[in-house]
Amino acid sequence: MEVQQFYYDNKIVKNFLYATMLWGIVGFLVGLILALMFLFPNMTDGISWLSFGRLRPLHTNAVIFAFVGNAMFAGVYYSTQRLLKARMFNDTLSKINFWGWQLIIVAAAITLPLGYTTSKEYAELEWPIDIAITLIWVVFAINFIGTMLKRRQRHLYVAIWFYLATIVTVAVLHIFNSLELPVNALKSYSVYAGVQDALVQWWYGHNAVAFFLTTPFLGLMYYFVPKAANRPVYSYRLSIVHFWSLIFIYIWAGPHHLLYSALPDWAQNLGVAFSVMLIAPSWGGMINGLLTLRGAWDKVRTDPTLKFMVVAITGYGMATFEGPMLSLKNVNAIAHFSDWIIAHVHVGALAWNGFLTFGMIYWLVPKMFKTRLASVGLANFHFWIGTLGIILYALPMYVAGFTQALMWKDFNPDGSLVYGNFLETVNEIMPMYWMRAIGGSMYIIGACVMVYNVVITIKAGGKVEDELAEAAALTRVSSKRTVGETFHTWLERKPIQLTILATVAILIGGIIQIVPTLLVKSNIPTITSVTPYTPLELEGRDLYIREGCVGCHSQMVRPFRSEVERYGEYAKAGEFVYDHPFLWGSKRTGPDLLRVGGKYSDNWHLNHMYDPQSTSSGSIMPSYSWLVRNEHDRSAIKDKMEAMVSLGVPYTEEDIANAETSMDEQATQIEKNLYSDPDFAKSYEADKKYAEENGEPFIEMKNREIVAMIAYLQRLGTDIKVKETEELLSENK
Repeated sequence: MEVQQFYYDNKIVKNFLYATMLWGIVGFLVGLILALMFLFPNMTDGISWLSFGRLRPLHTNAVIFAFVGNAMFAGVYYSTQRLLKARMFNDTLSKINFWGWQLIIVAAAITLPLGYTTSKEYAELEWPIDIAITLIWVVFAINFIGTMLKRRQRHLYVAIWFYLATIVTVAVLHIFNSLELPVNALKSYSVYAGVQDALVQWWYGHNAVAFFLTTPFLGLMYYFVPKAANRPVYSYRLSIVHFWSLIFIYIWAGPHHLLYSALPDWAQNLGVAFSVMLIAPSWGGMINGLLTLRGAWDKVRTDPTLKFMVVAITGYGMATFEGPMLSLKNVNAIAHFSDWIIAHVHVGALAWNGFLTFGMIYWLVPKMFKTRLASVGLANFHFWIGTLGIILYALPMYVAGFTQALMWKDFNPDGSLVYGNFLETVNEIMPMYWMRAIGGSMYIIGACVMVYNVVITIKAGGKVEDELAEAAALTRVSSKRTVGETFHTWLERKPIQLTILATVAILIGGIIQIVPTLLVKSNIPTITSVTPYTPLELEGRDLYIREGCVGCHSQMVRPFRSEVERYGEYAKAGEFVYDHPFLWGSKRTGPDLLRVGGKYSDNWHLNHMYDPQSTSSGSIMPSYSWLVRNEHDRSAIKDKMEAMVSLGVPYTEEDIANAETSMDEQATQIEKNLYSDPDFAKSYEADKKYAEENGEPFIEMKNREIVAMIAYLQRLGTDIKVKETEELLSENK
């Protein structure tokens, strides 16, 4: 038998490890800044690109795609070569994968603070960056599949199955959710509208968690936990059941993010059913991981690498128990829109993804740099302060979530809300926000200690060099099953068939859920009184998206007595048919805005955006003063309306031709409304006089961004009149 010598590419792994640590610290620090903004809302006062609404998507993207993404690539590139007994298919593709991914991260770090966003959760990046992500993912896929085809190991180990499922599913999710119509270089509109957009987004959003944050890390678990413990995987059969049941069931669960919303009931119930089923494969994987450590518990007590991995797997188990529980309608009615969800998400992110990454780094760095970890004591310190940080982060958020839910739903004997003012809830949970900031700080301190420990280890070690390996060449074997060979054993040596079956498994759920909602019009009954936004309202909506308002305010009143009493008539599917993208939101740091139109005066909205505490004492909303100062660029309105026409919004040629006139008329009326307040008139005239005396250009109020924002806010919910709701519903009109 011919034995071949070859070299593993360790340099690409080293690069991804460096990037993981760099972006991890950046992502954690942005998260801490956001946590502090709840306590000091005006800490970045007047700096638009450091506002909460713009930094929040930067934090989520930095942690998910920069920190976790680079960790995934590092682990996949290291383990794949050793599991397949082959160097990566092409060194150039590996380098393109690395540098292309870093450029995407830098592009996100620039565009998101500048307000270029689609507003869709975990998919906020605009269309040119989406295309770049697609191209780099294709490079990764070619490199991975090419390595499989030239492998020297006949059977594909379980980790490879999970990597394959990740590559295929992330590609499908990203492409279909990112279908958008460009308006210009950094502005686009989702091709889906309202309810349809919400379903596609959360089909993507939930499965981005499943197939970017979970399946690749399960593959890493199946490789690195046995390696670190020097024990075989507990159960081969359980790994088979875990893999196939997980990838088939997970794809169906997205609608549990939209319970009690305007999504059709059948889609909601389908999401609930499959979400509950998810607990079986998820816990099967957790059990398989933990029981792999049987007989190695003495080593766990002394080895910080294994400590991190044990807590990571336990965190995975906790998060995947809580997910199905939160998908139950009676539990979701309490938890959704509250800080309970923040706790749930961060248990998964900080414990499962964070700690498994830390464990992998502590195991890989000494091995690759041919040395010992500089300080086991510092690694243990990192473990304990990180674990305590997770606890101090999550527990207060659970308490805050329960507090919010109970206060929001509390009624007096006479049927009125006990806490009619939303801010009463905010003030009640401020101590929990302090504890969260402390817990997050501890987690970051631990990560910084790790970086210090790793740097010292690297300095004491040798240069990373490609590792010499040898293995027998793969001989050809009949493609048919041999005597006594099980179907799955045969499948493990047939990568093409395995990929096809995995693709079919993940497509079934998506097709059954999404196609009827997109194609069957009766799922989205129209409402005759709902009309497209005026040009100025459309511009205001784009400003609302730019400033990330959807991160704190929902636009989805659920059919609960407490919500109808607080916000107004519950949401109908037909209200959102012209919304590209949908803006239902996921969290209520502030009140729901679906019915805010006409509730306050134009002047109230101006003052609220300029100085929120002046209109709402105790508010933790930051100032958006630049909206009041900035001149509004409306030059692209015709292009925007033409794009909307292409997406099915019934603007006429006359509407588009008269867009600028229409905007000027509506803006002039809002300006008059503002002038009706004598205090505003005085300050406005003073502003005008100051500009004239100092030779500065004066921007008329009707041409400022705040006017477009007011136009949009005053439109919200006004198409629906409560008494006429039933009369306005009409099928397929």
